[in-house]
Amino acid sequence: MTSDTGPARTEPPARSARRAFLAAALRRPATMGAIAPSSPRLGAVLASVVPGAGSPVVVELGPGTGAVSAVIAEKLPPGARHLAVELDPDMVAFLRRTRPGLEVVPGNAANLGALLGERGITSVDAVICGLPWALFDDSTQTALLGEISSAIGSTGAFTTFAYLHGMTLGAARRFRRTLRETFDEVLVTATVWRNVPPAFVYVCRRPRGGPSIGG
Repeated sequence: MTSDTGPARTEPPARSARRAFLAAALRRPATMGAIAPSSPRLGAVLASVVPGAGSPVVVELGPGTGAVSAVIAEKLPPGARHLAVELDPDMVAFLRRTRPGLEVVPGNAANLGALLGERGITSVDAVICGLPWALFDDSTQTALLGEISSAIGSTGAFTTFAYLHGMTLGAARRFRRTLRETFDEVLVTATVWRNVPPAFVYVCRRPRGGPSIGG
C-alpha cells in the first residue's frame, strides 16, 4: 500500500526501543542511570541465574525497553512466571505493546513485597535488576535491597550491573560494601566489554537474616 508520502513502513523493533528509551530519559533524567539499553551479552550475564526447568518465578526491576526481558524469556521453561516492575507509565505501555508474554507490573520497586503479594506470589527464584543504584542515596539502596532480600529468601538469586568506569567513585564502593553486608555471597563477573558502556554484573545469594515474602 502506498500514499502521497511513499510506501507504508513498519518501524524496526530496535529503533522503536531506542526511541522509547530516549523519551524516558528526557522525561525523567534524574532516574535514568543508563545511556543505552543493555546489550544482549550483558543481558545474558544478568539472566544467568534464571532457572531453565520447573515453574520458576522471575522478577525484573526497572526493565526499561525490555532488552533483558527478551533474554530472560528465551531461558524460561513453559509454565514459568515472568514479571517486570516498571515505574514509568509510558514505558509500561511500551512493554505491554512489545512484550505480550511479559507480566508488566506498574509500580515502585520499593514496594516490591506488596506488589508481589497482591499477585499471590510467595516465592521468587530470581530478581534481575536494572535500577540505577548510583542515583539512589544510602537509605534508598538499603530499603530496596531489603525488599529484594525478602523476595528471594534463602534459595533465590539476585543480579544487577554496574558500569566499569564508575567503580572508582565513592558511591560505587559504598554500594559494593552494602551488597556484601546484605548477602552472604556476592560474586563479581568478568567485564562485558560489548556493552555501552562496558559493565559487569553482581550475582548475590543468601541474604543475611530477615524473613522472606512467604515468611
